[in-house]
Amino acid sequence: MFDTIVRDGLWFDGTGAPPQRRDLGIRNGIVEVVSAEPLEAGSDTEVIDAAGEWVLPGFVDVHTHYDAEVLAQPGLPESVRHGVTTVFIGNCSLSTILASNADCADFFSRVEAVPRDAVHDVLEEHRDWRSPAEYVAAVERLPLGPNVAGFLGHSDLRTAVLGLDRAVTRDTKPSAVEIERMRTLLEDAIDAGMLGMSSMSNTLDKIDGEIYRSRSLPSTYARGKEFRALNGVLRRRRRILQSAPTINFRPNVWKYFAASSGLFRRPALRTSLLSAADSKAYPPVVYFMMYAAPLLNRFARTDFRWQHLPVPFTVYADGIDLVVFEEFGAGAAALHLKDEVERNELLRDKEYRRQFRKDYDNKFSPRIWHRNFFDATIVGCPDESVIGKTIGQVGRERGLHPVDAYLDMVIEYGRKLRWRTTIANDRPKYLDKLATNSGVQMGFGDAGAHLRNMAFYNYHLRLLERVKAAQGKRNPFMSVERAVHRLTGELAEWYGLDAGYLRQGDRADLVIIDPAGLDQSVHGLHENAMPEFGLTRMVNRNDAAVAATLINGVTVYRGGEFATGFGAEWGTGQFLRTGQSARKPAERRLPVGR
Repeated sequence: MFDTIVRDGLWFDGTGAPPQRRDLGIRNGIVEVVSAEPLEAGSDTEVIDAAGEWVLPGFVDVHTHYDAEVLAQPGLPESVRHGVTTVFIGNCSLSTILASNADCADFFSRVEAVPRDAVHDVLEEHRDWRSPAEYVAAVERLPLGPNVAGFLGHSDLRTAVLGLDRAVTRDTKPSAVEIERMRTLLEDAIDAGMLGMSSMSNTLDKIDGEIYRSRSLPSTYARGKEFRALNGVLRRRRRILQSAPTINFRPNVWKYFAASSGLFRRPALRTSLLSAADSKAYPPVVYFMMYAAPLLNRFARTDFRWQHLPVPFTVYADGIDLVVFEEFGAGAAALHLKDEVERNELLRDKEYRRQFRKDYDNKFSPRIWHRNFFDATIVGCPDESVIGKTIGQVGRERGLHPVDAYLDMVIEYGRKLRWRTTIANDRPKYLDKLATNSGVQMGFGDAGAHLRNMAFYNYHLRLLERVKAAQGKRNPFMSVERAVHRLTGELAEWYGLDAGYLRQGDRADLVIIDPAGLDQSVHGLHENAMPEFGLTRMVNRNDAAVAATLINGVTVYRGGEFATGFGAEWGTGQFLRTGQSARKPAERRLPVGR
């Protein structure tokens, strides 16, 4: 009668309702029955015993940069193994839909710390689209693991219309014809079912390549007329703007608030902005993050959300390769140089070091990184005597300014010097408050980007571990069912997607979790080979927590193993179109030979 029965699990439906012990009967990718009584299995029914385990809707990850990786490895196993069944691509103005392969590689690779050649080669091998509709069709032909939804990136759009040279030139003013062309392409993307548009106004994000290397992303060069035209399309079509404000002495976040408001024009523009965080550099800013969006949504009729990573924001660096150095002149100058010999010559220069120390010691410049080498721990180095020490401690022992000690080690050891620091979300009190805030949505894990710098593929599980641990200490800050809703149904509903719920009649995207596995192991970091990009990346491993992941009714991951051929010979995911039901015929979902 059923393809699969999930037996006797504690079932969460994604609405925030209290969980109940139920059997789930799945057929043709749909939850056909949710039963308080045991369901009868047929001779070909797969029965998953979930007694003592939680049965949840598959997690939604609203902020990934899988745009290149999904072409090379469509199964996206680093998300699926943690229970993620829907991912969003095309964030931060970056997509691979319209601009040339070389241009896409230039503006994608450096800001997201992904090898440029890998991005370019993947596009050269797989690209057969010229329009948003053709792109969606191409993604759907892949043996997708999770479901995929996407934004059209403004940098991609702007480059396709203006050319990269004009798109990254400050005095470029698009003509009325060019702006109308951008509007038309955005309409085409919306017609194809895309979420809306992602943009970027933070000038710290730089492009790669040879000709325009170190210029800011194309989206940052746009001005009011262009943004108003594109925002008008989003507002009229009821689609979403995803973006990030400036981090300088001329903040523009108020412009996003004004654009989102529905006070004098309807409807409000749904806006998702990076990012709500408890910054180490500016601790008081957390109060703005907590109160601005709820108040604006109530009194200014905005529909505004901050994206929030609900875990400590710890980053790692190999030598000097870390995106936060882009935020000040000396750091950006070093990252501009790709040749190691040339870079080391710069790092030895006395005048350069003087400028680096000046930037480091300037406590009044806008920043993401706290710029404190006494809060930067060395975790790997050929000189084992410094491992476990902070860079500041090493400088003190050598009688050097922390900057000079750091630059000396970078020159001597290069990328073999590995260190870490936490730049935000280090105070549990405020981490809990942000996780429950109505103006905040769970996201900003950056899966598929910063492959050597961070690993937040399992932040959903890490939030659940914190919720469970707080309840165990009788100091709860959120119920488990509320946390599940925040990670699933709440997100899917706000973005207008058929996902995030696990009720009778819903698509059977689900994760089965053993709560006993929600322990400190979910916070651990590991390394795993990524042959598609020719490197080893940081990952999460918590096989004791995730018992199984099912996508479109098919068991793709169970007991720490992926189904044979998953993501290569066959797939389960589909491209989710905004505002449309997503039901896929069984013969297209199931693996060959099932």
